[in-house]
Amino acid sequence: MSLSQTQIIQSLADALAWFEKELGWGVPPGELNHLTGRIGELYAAVVTRGQMALETNQRGYDVISADNERISVKTITSTKHVKFNPNTFDQVDRVMILRVNIDDDNEISVETLLDLSASDFLKNNSQGSIVFNVPSESKPKQPVEELKLLAEATWHNYVVRKFENGTIQVLVSNEIQPAAKPHLRDIAADIGVDLLNGNSASKNTRQLGADIIKVLQLKAS
Repeated sequence: MSLSQTQIIQSLADALAWFEKELGWGVPPGELNHLTGRIGELYAAVVTRGQMALETNQRGYDVISADNERISVKTITSTKHVKFNPNTFDQVDRVMILRVNIDDDNEISVETLLDLSASDFLKNNSQGSIVFNVPSESKPKQPVEELKLLAEATWHNYVVRKFENGTIQVLVSNEIQPAAKPHLRDIAADIGVDLLNGNSASKNTRQLGADIIKVLQLKAS
């Protein structure tokens, strides 16, 4: 049975929410491979306007795009090498390798590491071995201070800032802190902001920082 794009998007949201709950219960990401795999397939179906393969454990590919490409989707969290089965690779038109990032600042997010035609991907592999080596270095980030500052609030010697991309920055005595979350917890305890979100999971840095700024701005008004 095919799913509408709305249903696929909703299923992706549900899978991400369940993944967040499992992490909150202390389950290591490496033990959630079945769930990360499902997240990756749903994500690929969304970005390619496609459908999930009809059979469970479909040989060779996992998603069929709107352009009728058979896509093999691999989803990782911390693995450094991704292998493909050479016996079924002839049934693949496109390769997508995704990573589920667990970042306290950005929440859970899906990153595309590779999106390439199967023929181009094979050019980079020796005969009999189809492997993708995950790059060890990530792209350097632009300084967050170059972005627009959306909101700012002060509490004693703390300054909490929110930038247009959602990043939360904390200054203590006018010095930028490398880790915002511990200081946000201290402020939250002082002013009565809940550390848990609506799903009873710990708020990430962006959620907690945004809530703290709202409360502090109300106190100042």
